[in-house]
Amino acid sequence: MFNLLVMAGGWGERRDEVSLGRIYITAEQEPLFKPGGVLSLTLLKSLPAIFAEETNREPDQVARVGQITDAQLLGGSVVLEYRYDPNIPPIPQAELIALAPTLGIHIPRRGFGPFEHSHWAVKSADLFRVLMTEWQRPVRMPNVFQLPERQSVHADLLSAMMPFAGFDQVWGAIQRAASANGMRWDRADNRWDHPAIIQDVVALIDQAAVVVCDCSGKNANVFYEMGIAHSLGKEVIIITQNAADIPFDITHLRHIRYHPNGEGYEQLERDLTARIRTIRSR
Repeated sequence: MFNLLVMAGGWGERRDEVSLGRIYITAEQEPLFKPGGVLSLTLLKSLPAIFAEETNREPDQVARVGQITDAQLLGGSVVLEYRYDPNIPPIPQAELIALAPTLGIHIPRRGFGPFEHSHWAVKSADLFRVLMTEWQRPVRMPNVFQLPERQSVHADLLSAMMPFAGFDQVWGAIQRAASANGMRWDRADNRWDHPAIIQDVVALIDQAAVVVCDCSGKNANVFYEMGIAHSLGKEVIIITQNAADIPFDITHLRHIRYHPNGEGYEQLERDLTARIRTIRSR
């Protein structure tokens, strides 16, 4: 079973409200999800969920698969907190509609369909089985390195992409910030799992939940690795000693600036600790 949640205008930043009048529990489902007329939010949030936007006929509309992490009654609404599954890419809405019969979602020939009005419903299909067996998506095959068919992200792993020589104290600050948030840390120079170093680098980025990139000195390797991290949808924290070292293409992204001295490294550790904590709390 899974939750189908459709919202006009799309979903926000991990928190939204759904009107109680828009939560559709069928008569057959009431003994399980609404015993005694009381909505069982605990049971509902234990189910996986599809978060979709009301259809607007635009080709770039997508839905996300995730989990409701918290649900609280507030007046005539339910306040939801949720997160998307990082291992499942966005599903184009056209493909989701094509999957509707397999997912137990009825699309009427006339009138408003389930993707044309905001609501929350429970469907009986096995969501993950359908996605694994029925959903076909193109597989990107890089030529320079290999990516595993299915991504495996370690939620407690932080990786650092940075110059090595002369940056020991920066690396120390990164390690302490990771440790303060209960995370492990690693760099590509600590690995030798593959004959080609680029494969070790990519594997580390692919597995990490958080990637710290130090742009100090305009290191070309770091820029290349940061581009890979961004393309894989990673949480990237950019740090630098000099704002002028940030490439023009990403100057709109926030970064942490630090001074290369004792006080500066201590402040870097504090700033990184706070930023990682924010990311981990999502």
